[in-house]
Amino acid sequence: MPSLNDIRSTFLNYFQKNDHTIVPSSPLVPRNDPTLMFVNSGMVQFKNCFTGVEKRDYVRATTAQKCVRAGGKHNDLDNVGYTARHHTFFEMLGNFSFGDYFKEQAIPFAWELVTKELDIDPSRLLTTVYHTDDEAFEIWKKVGVPEDRIIRIATNDNFWMMGPTGPCGPCTEIFYDHGDHIWGGPPGSPEEDGDRFVEIWNLVFMQNEQFEDGSMKALDMQSIDTGMGIERVAALLQGTNDNYATDLMRALIEASADVTSSDPDGPGKTHHRVIADHLRSTSFLIADGVMPSNDGRGYVLRRIMRRAMRHAHLLGAKDPVMHRLVPALVHQMGAAYPELGRAQALIEETLELEETRFKQTLDRGLKLLDDELDGLSEGAALPGEAAFKLYDTYGFPLDLTQDALREKGREVDVAGFDTAMAEQKAKARAAWSGSGEAADAAIWFDLAETHGATDFLGYDTETAEGQVIALLKDGTAVKTLAKGEEGWAVLNQTPFYAESGGQVADHGWIRRLADQDDVSTVSGVQKFADGKLFAHKVTPGRGSLSVGDTVALEVDHKRRTKVRANHSATHLLHEALREHLGEHVAQRGSLNDEDRLRFDFSHAKALSDAELHAVGEEVNRFIRQNSPVTTRIMTPDDAREIGAQALFGEKYGDEVRVVSMGTAPTGKGANGETYSIELCGGTHVKQTGDIGLCVILSDSASSAGVRRIEALTGAAAFEYLEEKANVLAEVAREVKSQPAELVGRVKALLDERKALQNEVAQLRRELAMAGGAGQGGGAEARDVGGIPFLGQVLSGVSGKDLPALIDEHKQKLGSGAILLIADAGGKAAVAAGVTQDLVGKVSAVDLVKAAVPLLGGKGGGGRPDMAQGGGADVSKAEDAIKAAEAVLKG
Repeated sequence: MPSLNDIRSTFLNYFQKNDHTIVPSSPLVPRNDPTLMFVNSGMVQFKNCFTGVEKRDYVRATTAQKCVRAGGKHNDLDNVGYTARHHTFFEMLGNFSFGDYFKEQAIPFAWELVTKELDIDPSRLLTTVYHTDDEAFEIWKKVGVPEDRIIRIATNDNFWMMGPTGPCGPCTEIFYDHGDHIWGGPPGSPEEDGDRFVEIWNLVFMQNEQFEDGSMKALDMQSIDTGMGIERVAALLQGTNDNYATDLMRALIEASADVTSSDPDGPGKTHHRVIADHLRSTSFLIADGVMPSNDGRGYVLRRIMRRAMRHAHLLGAKDPVMHRLVPALVHQMGAAYPELGRAQALIEETLELEETRFKQTLDRGLKLLDDELDGLSEGAALPGEAAFKLYDTYGFPLDLTQDALREKGREVDVAGFDTAMAEQKAKARAAWSGSGEAADAAIWFDLAETHGATDFLGYDTETAEGQVIALLKDGTAVKTLAKGEEGWAVLNQTPFYAESGGQVADHGWIRRLADQDDVSTVSGVQKFADGKLFAHKVTPGRGSLSVGDTVALEVDHKRRTKVRANHSATHLLHEALREHLGEHVAQRGSLNDEDRLRFDFSHAKALSDAELHAVGEEVNRFIRQNSPVTTRIMTPDDAREIGAQALFGEKYGDEVRVVSMGTAPTGKGANGETYSIELCGGTHVKQTGDIGLCVILSDSASSAGVRRIEALTGAAAFEYLEEKANVLAEVAREVKSQPAELVGRVKALLDERKALQNEVAQLRRELAMAGGAGQGGGAEARDVGGIPFLGQVLSGVSGKDLPALIDEHKQKLGSGAILLIADAGGKAAVAAGVTQDLVGKVSAVDLVKAAVPLLGGKGGGGRPDMAQGGGADVSKAEDAIKAAEAVLKG
C-alpha cells in the first residue's frame, strides 16, 4: 500500500522522466495573484507564464503545491472535520505545459500515470469532457476509455476561465468509483453530490481567449494546467474513501489522541480530525511568514488556530497541546517541505503562545455562551448581539461560535450579528473622527472599513502582485492618475515598507500587468487609518494607473538593502552602547536611511575616543560573526521578560515582533546567549554579515542628556574608509614618508615648525628692540608729563609678541611707560606697560583705553602694569599714541 509520500514521489518522478522540470511549491501567500488570500491551486505560481507576461527557462513543469482554502470565496473551514474530504490544507499535484504540448499528450500522460504508475484499476475510472470538446472525447477513446464512461458535461463545471476576460478553455476530469455500497451517482446525474464517484484529476485546456463582448479566439500559446488532489488519491489507493483514514492524516490523528489522552476513534473523533487538518494549515502558514493578527491573512490564521484549540479543549486538554504535535507533522512532511523543519521552533512557539492566551479567555467565553443558551427556548438561534459580544470581548470569530453551536443543534442569528458589528464600526468611526486627526483623514478610515487592512508581504519578498483598490489626489478619491500626476495608491497587498520605527519607506516601481510599459514610480509609503492602510506615493511616468488595475510591485532592491543593513546595525550599536556605557542607555530616536544611520540615546556626557573605539569594534565583531537574524511574535510582556528592548516612539499592541541577532556568552534570552533582542517592526538583514562593515562617524549632543551617534554601513562605510586612506596616502607623499611612519613624521615637522616660529618671533622682537626697518625708525623715549614715554608702531610683529617687547622695554628704560601698536594686516594690536615704580601715578589700562577707540576698537584691559587691546584700523596709530600721551599729561 503506497504512502502519501510515495504517491507524491511517484507523480513528480513520472513527469520528470517525461521532460518536466520539478518546481518547488510556492509559498502559501500568493505573490502574483492579488485576487487570492492564499494559494489554492497548483497553477497560481504559473499564472504569468500562462498569460505570456513571464518567460522561464522551461516549458514543462510539475509540482506538489501546498494549498489553503479557509477564507474568501474558497472557504472550506466550516466543513472540516465533519466530512470525509474537506480540508483547510491540501496538496495539489500538477503538470503544466506553457505552449509546448496539448491535449494529445496531456490525456495520455494522465491515463498512464493513473493506471500504470499508480496502478489504479481502469475499470473503476470514468472521465468527463466539456460537451463540445470532441477532440478530448476522441483522445480518451484512443487511450482505452469506453464511450459509455466518457461523460459530456454542458455546465461550467467543465469549462475553466481565469476571469471575466482572458485565457479560458474546456476541462476534462477523471473520476474514481468507490463502489455501489456508497451512495451517489456519476457526474452530471442527480446524485452526483454523493461520495461514490470522486474526482481525482482535472485537466484544463487553455486554448481560447475570452473578450468583453463574449467572443473568443484561439490562443497563440495553448497550454495545459492539471491538478490531482493527493489526499483523495491516497485514500483510494489505501482502500478507503475517507481522506482522514490515510497514513499521513492517521499519524497526526494518533498524535492528537496521544497528547490529549483520548481515543482517536471514540466520541472525540471529529475533534481529532479538526486538529489534524488545522495543524497542517497553521504550521505551513507560519512557515511561510503569516503570523496571527486581527486582520487579513493573520486573522484567518488565528481563526484556524483557535478552532483547533477549542476542539483540543473539548477533548479535555488542560494545557496547550498544539505545539506538541508539530514534531509529528515535521516527521511526516518535512522531507518534502523543508521549510517546515527550518521554521519548527517558530511554529511551536507561536502555537504555544496563541493557545496559552486563548485558553485564558476560552472558559469565560464558553460560560457566557452557555449562560445565553440557558435563557433560550429549545432549538432557538443564539441572538446576534450575544454572538457579537463573544467576538468583541473574547475574540471568538463568528464561525467559531457557529461551530460550537453546531454540536448543540443550534444556529446563530447572523443578521443580528452583522447589525451589532455595523453599530460598533459606526461608534469607532465617530470616536476616531474626534481624535484630532486631519479632516481629510476620514477617507482613509472609509477605505480601511471597506477593504480591510493592507497585507504587508515585505518581510519575505521585494516583489509581488497587487490590486489597486483606491487612488487619491489632493485628498480626494479619483479613478485614475494620469502620466505625471502625483497621488496616493492603496493596494490590497504590498511588499513596500511604510515609514515607521525610525526606518524610512521603501521606494520602487508599480507596473500595470495589462501593459508592462505603464510604470509608476513609488517615492514613499505612509501608514493611515491607525496603521491599517499602506498608501504609496506614486507618479505614473508612462501611461496611467487606475483603480482595479492588477499590478506588479517591485521594491528598489539596492535601496532596501542599504536601509535594512543600517537598521540591523542600529540594533547592534544599541546593545554595544549598553555594554560599554551602562544599562541606563536607552534609545531616544533613530533614523535608518539608505545613506547612513543615526541613533539617539540617553547618556549624560560625550564618549571618549576609547569608548567610541570599543563600541565600534564590538559592533563589527558581531557583524563578522555572521549570525542569523531571527524574528518571533510574542506578547509585549513575554518579550520584555527575555530582555527585549522596546524602540522609542513605537506603539505596541497585543503582539510584537521580536528581532534577535548575535550570540555571546553574556547574552540574554532563554538560552542566555542572544546578544541583541529588540521589539521591532522593521526589515532586517538575514545574517549580521550582510551589514558588511560599520564605521562610526561622530558622537554629538542631541539634547539635554541625549547623545547622537551617526554611522555608515556596507559600501558607504567602505567608501568612507577608502577616501580616508587615499587622503592619508597623499599626505604621506607630500611629506615624503610612508603611511606607517606618518605620525612620527608629522610630529617632527610640527616641532620643527614650532621652533622656526619661535626663532622668527625672537628675531622680530630683537629687530623691534633695535629699531630696525619698519619698526618706527628707532623711536626713543621722551618725557611726557614728567614720565619717560615710548610710543611705537611696529610691523611684522604679532599681537602675542607685544607683552614680551613691553617687558624688554621696561628693563631698558628702568622707569617709564610704553605703548606699542602692531600692524597686523591693517588691523591693530595694542599693548601698554608701566614700570612698577610708576604704577601709583599712571595705569597701563588707562593708556590702552585711551588708544583703542581711535583704532576702531572698544574696551581693552589688563593690570596696571600691563594691558592689551585691539582695533580694526591701524591707520590712526599715531593719533592713538597722542591719546595715550594726553593721559600722561593729565
